[in-house]
Order: sequence, then C-alpha cells, then structure tokens
Amino acid sequence: MLLLVAGCAATPRLSESTEQSLPRQLLLDEVPFHAQRDYQCGPASLAMVLNDGGIDVDVDTLIPQVFLPGRDGSVQPEMLAAVRRHGRIPFLIDGHLDALLLELAAGHPTVVMQNLALPAWPMWHYAVAIGFDLDRDELILHSGEEPRRIESFRRFDATWARSERWAFVALPPGELPVGARPHRAMEAISDFERAQGVVAALPAWEALAERFPAQGMVQFGLGNARHAGGDARGAIAAFERALDADPRLAVAWLNLGLARRGQDDTAGAREALERAAALPGHWQPHARRALEDIEEASP
Repeated sequence: MLLLVAGCAATPRLSESTEQSLPRQLLLDEVPFHAQRDYQCGPASLAMVLNDGGIDVDVDTLIPQVFLPGRDGSVQPEMLAAVRRHGRIPFLIDGHLDALLLELAAGHPTVVMQNLALPAWPMWHYAVAIGFDLDRDELILHSGEEPRRIESFRRFDATWARSERWAFVALPPGELPVGARPHRAMEAISDFERAQGVVAALPAWEALAERFPAQGMVQFGLGNARHAGGDARGAIAAFERALDADPRLAVAWLNLGLARRGQDDTAGAREALERAAALPGHWQPHARRALEDIEEASP
C-alpha cells in the first residue's frame, strides 16, 4: 500500500530560477554517517549535522537529550533544543523542495522528517539530506542504516509531505540559511539567545540585520542584543535604523529614549520618549512614566 500511495504522488517541480541557480549534481561528501539504532534516527541525524559543523558529540551523548522512550523516538522541540545546547542555531526552512536544494547547494546538510508509512499509522523518521541529482530527479540522504541513500524526488516528497515538510539546518551564530525569512529567523535567534545568552547570539543578530537592513523589527532585535551586551552606543545606532525603517515602531522609540537617557542625553531621550508616548498601544504608558521620571530628575 505504501508503494502504491508513493507511486501516485507527482514529482515536485522546481521553479525555473531555482533550477538555473543549482548545479546539476551535488554531494556533500564530508558529512559523516551514523547508523540508526532502534528508534534513534533523531540522535543519529543530529550527530551528523553537528559533527559536520565542527561539534564533537556522539550519538550516545545525544540519545538522552532527545529520545523519549514513551514516544519510541524523538520529537521536534527536543531536536531543536539539543542543537541549541551544542552551540548551533536550528533554522526551520520553508517546506518545499526548492528551499531544501538551495540549502544543500549552500553547503548546509539538512535534517528532514518523514512519515514512511501512512497518515493514519505513521512511522516517523529523521534523515539528513546531503545531495541531489537534477538530471535523475533524485535526492541523496544519510538515512537509517544506509549512507547516501538514493530516493526519487517523488517518493521523498510524498513521505516528507506527511510531516508537513518539516526540516531544519543547524548553523553557527553569524551564518544564516539561504532562504531566511526575517520573522522566522528572529524567533530562531531569540530561542538560541535564551539558551546560550546574548553574547553567543550577537553574531546572529548582526548577520540578520545586515541581511535585512530595511526590516525595523530586525534592527530593533539587534539593538536589544547590543544593549544587553553592554554596547549602548551600538544599541542606539540600531534603534535609530529601526525607526528609519518603521517610524511607527513605538517600542523602538521607547528603547531609544531609555538608551539615550542612560548616556546622559536628556534632550535626545525626551524627544524619543515623546514620540513613543504619542503612539497608541501597549508601550504608551511605559513611555509616559519614563518622561515623568526625566521631568522629576530635571533641576
């Protein structure tokens, strides 16, 4: 029945721009292979991508971090948390074949989740995509006990679709996925910052702000990271860029005012806080209280 279902699926087609940008064949042949033991494809997949990224960790170390005996396997939150624990940022990628192949072409082995059975009786499985052949419509994976397993695009996409095409790359802070989207990347970096601290996350914020200079919330996130790391002047510059991009970003006016006040720039702080207080929303009362503090402190 599985073969019949997979056989009915259509071969996914790449966009013309994606196909033109990719090599016809690609193999990330230095990605190590770890064979899966019973229900341990999750730890094995993590070890492969972490080892490829320079993290010296073995499967046995990862098993208690992600393997849930009652579930006979690993679930996505534990997989992502383990990546953060080892100093890498897990970025979820868009769920289509174009996004997956573009990440591989950038040198990013990608953990993918498949359902190898039927939706009603799932058999969840993690593998690591490491290459492709466009002429043959084939994907290459380290999967189960089989290194460099060949799967047709059609069969792979049918099994990947049953996991809602869940996949991620594990990258060092400062490196971003090819298909990074601002808000999703901000979530990934924020989760990493909570796990590893602002100093570890700062290169990721810097890289994201450089990639998306016109995104106000991205510049705001960088400002917060810089301020938490003790770089007040750098934070002020980032908040100002955030407001150049989005002048109605009230929280950026508020934080800009507070940062300027911390640098004894009373006039600049008052100006920013007045702008924040003039904008409706959750941050308005905070800005008004900060303005009152400035007035009370003035001679």
